[in-house]
Amino acid sequence: MSLPESAPEAIAPPTIVAPSVTDASTIRSGVIAAVTSYALWGLLPLLFHLLNHVGSVLVVAERTIWSLVFLAIMMVFMRKFGEVRALLSDGRKVRVMAVSAGLLAGNWLLYIWAIETGQLLEASFGYFINPLVNIVMGMVLLRERQNFLQTVSIGIAAVAIAMQAIGLGNVPFIALGLALSFGFYGFFRKTAMLGPATGLFAETLMISPLALGYIGFSLATTGWGVHADPGTMALLVLTGPATAVPLLLFAYGVQRLRLTTIGMFQYISPSLQFLVAIFALGEELNGERLFSFSLIWLSLMVFTYDSFRRRGQLAAA
Repeated sequence: MSLPESAPEAIAPPTIVAPSVTDASTIRSGVIAAVTSYALWGLLPLLFHLLNHVGSVLVVAERTIWSLVFLAIMMVFMRKFGEVRALLSDGRKVRVMAVSAGLLAGNWLLYIWAIETGQLLEASFGYFINPLVNIVMGMVLLRERQNFLQTVSIGIAAVAIAMQAIGLGNVPFIALGLALSFGFYGFFRKTAMLGPATGLFAETLMISPLALGYIGFSLATTGWGVHADPGTMALLVLTGPATAVPLLLFAYGVQRLRLTTIGMFQYISPSLQFLVAIFALGEELNGERLFSFSLIWLSLMVFTYDSFRRRGQLAAA
C-alpha cells in the first residue's frame, strides 16, 4: 500500500510522483525545503511544551482555529478556494474528509497530551513505527503480500513494541495510537485526492465548529484565563503557521525530489523528537526502552534497505 511518507502529527500529504529532476538548483531547493519541513516537525514539541499550562484540548481547539485563519490567507494568495468549493459539492469526498478530519483531531490531541504529560519519547516511538504500520495496513485492508525482508522488519518491530511495553510497564498506547491514527489518516486522505494545503484547510474547516464551541465553553466557565496572557496568546496564534508552514515546505520539496530521496528524510522528525525528549525535556530512557529503540532502528534499516533494493530492481527492469 502506498501511503504518504511519515511525518509528525499526521499532516499527511497525498503521495505525489515527482517529475524527473536534473537541474541542480531545483534539487537543492527541494532538499532544503524537505529537510526544513521535517526539522520543524521534529522541533514542534518545544512549542507545545511551552503551552503545557493551557491544557491539551484547548491547545487543539486554538490550533484548529489559528491554522484555519492562516490557511485561509494562503488559500487567497494561492487562489485555491475553487478546489475547496469543488470538495464541498462532492458528497463522497466530504464523507471521506470528515473521517480524516476526525482522525487528524484525535492525532493532534493525543500528541499534545503526550507532550503535556512528559511522554514525548513514546510519541516519537509511534512515528518511528508508522512506516511499518502502513505495511501491516496494506496486508490487512488491501490483502497485499509482503516479501521476506518486509516480514522480517515487521517481526523485529513487534519485538520492539513488546520491549517498549516492558520498559513502560504497560502497553504503549500512545505510540500505537499515534501510529494507527496517522496511518488511517493517510489511508483516507489519499482517497480524497486533494492538494496538501487545500485538504488541510477543508479538514480544519470541518472541525472548527467543535473547536469554537470548546473555546466558547472555556471562556464561559473559566473566564478569559490563558487568553488574558499576551505571551500565551502569541504562542497559541503561532500554532497556526507552525502547523501549515512545514506542510507547504514538504509539498514544495516532494514535487522536486524523487520519493526515494524524500524517504531518506522521513526519520528526521522522530529522531529530533527523541533527542528533544531526552536532552530538552529531561525524559528518562531506561535500558529496556533504549533496547526497544535499537530494535526499531534495526527494523527501519531493514525496511529502508528493502525499499531501495526494490526500487533499484524496478529501475533496471
